[in-house]
Amino acid sequence: MKAILALSDGTVFEGQQFGATGDTVGEVVFNTSMTGYQEVITDPSYRGQIVTMTYPLIGNYGCNEVDVESIGPQVEGFVVREYSAYHSNWRSKWSLDDYLAENGIIGIQNIDTRALTRRLRVHGVMNGCLATEAADGNLDANSLVEKAKSWHGLVGWDLVKRVTCPNPYTWDDRINSDFQLESGTPTGKGTYRVIAMDFGIKYNILRQLTEHGCEVQVVPATTTAEEILASDPDGVFLSNGPGDPMPLDYAIKTIQELMGKKPIFGICLGHQLLGLALGGKTYKLKFGHRGVNQPVKHFETDQVEITSQNHGFCVDIESLPNTVDITHINLNDDTLEGMQHQEYPVFSVQYHPEASPGPHDASYLFSRFIEMMG
Repeated sequence: MKAILALSDGTVFEGQQFGATGDTVGEVVFNTSMTGYQEVITDPSYRGQIVTMTYPLIGNYGCNEVDVESIGPQVEGFVVREYSAYHSNWRSKWSLDDYLAENGIIGIQNIDTRALTRRLRVHGVMNGCLATEAADGNLDANSLVEKAKSWHGLVGWDLVKRVTCPNPYTWDDRINSDFQLESGTPTGKGTYRVIAMDFGIKYNILRQLTEHGCEVQVVPATTTAEEILASDPDGVFLSNGPGDPMPLDYAIKTIQELMGKKPIFGICLGHQLLGLALGGKTYKLKFGHRGVNQPVKHFETDQVEITSQNHGFCVDIESLPNTVDITHINLNDDTLEGMQHQEYPVFSVQYHPEASPGPHDASYLFSRFIEMMG
C-alpha cells in the first residue's frame, strides 16, 4: 500500500506502508542508532514525534516482550529506508510490521531517509503528516502538507500528562521478569528508598536503580513535594519524558520545594526541569540529539563518554546561577550535558546513562546517586 510523508515545508516523500494504516501528525525527527528500534519505539520521550531511523535496514531481529521501555509503543509514526520482512532472533515474537499494526503505529518504508535526514539537519526538525492510501486509492499530498503546517507542534504543549502513570506503584520489573542486567538481578528489599517522578520514565532506568540496591516507588508527574516528603524517601529521581519542559509549572514547583531536603538525580527532561527550578532557561535545539554515539566530556575526570541521547530541548548554560557547576558538555555543539548544585545534593545529566539501547560509559552516575543517599 502506498504511503506519503509530507513535511510542513512542502517536501513530500512517497513510499510503501507497513504497520498500521490511516494518518498521523507529529514532529519529524531522526535517530542515528543502528540497533534498538524496539526500545526507540517504546520510549515515552518520543511521544508527539514521527521517528526516522538513519540506519537503512530495520526489522531484521523482530520484536519481543522484553525489549520495551514502557507499556507500549509511543511514537506517532515510524520511518525507515528498508523494512526487513524476514526477522530472525530466538526471542522474537512478532515482526516489526505486526508489532506496529497491533499497536496502531503507521510505518513507511522505501523512502530516501538520507535526503530526509539532511533536510532536517539543514532546516531543523519540522512538523509532518504521515498517511497511507485510502480504500479508494486516493492520497492527496497537498492536503497532507496543509495538515502538517496546521499542526500546533511541541513548543508549549504539556505531553507529560499523556505518558505519566495514573497512580503510584512500586517497581518490581513485573512486565520484564526475564530481563537480566550484567551483574544479575538483586534479591530482597532495597537498601535505599527512592521516589521516581514519572515524566515518561524508561523501564531500564528503574532496572538500574533496582540493580544498585534501591526500592523504587514510581509516582505521577503531578505529585507534590508535600506528598513525596511525607513518605520520607532516601532520594528523589526525576525521569526523562517528552516535549517542552516550560509548560510543566507543577513539576518545577515540586522540584524547587524538594531541593535541599532530599538528594535529587535528574535525567533528560528531569535535567531540564531541574534547570528551570534552579532559575535557568531552556530552548529548543535545531534538530536535537537522538542516537547512541553522542560524545560528552566529563570535566571532573577529563574523559570523553559516548552516550545515548534523545531530546530536542536544552538548558541554557548562561542562564544558570553561580551556585550551579557545569559537569558535562556536549563535544559536538558545546551544549550543556550535566550540572550539580554547589550546596545541595542535587545533580543531573541531559543524556541517558541507563543506555537502552546504547553504551554503558555513564552507568557510574547511578552509583553516585547511591553514594549521595548514603
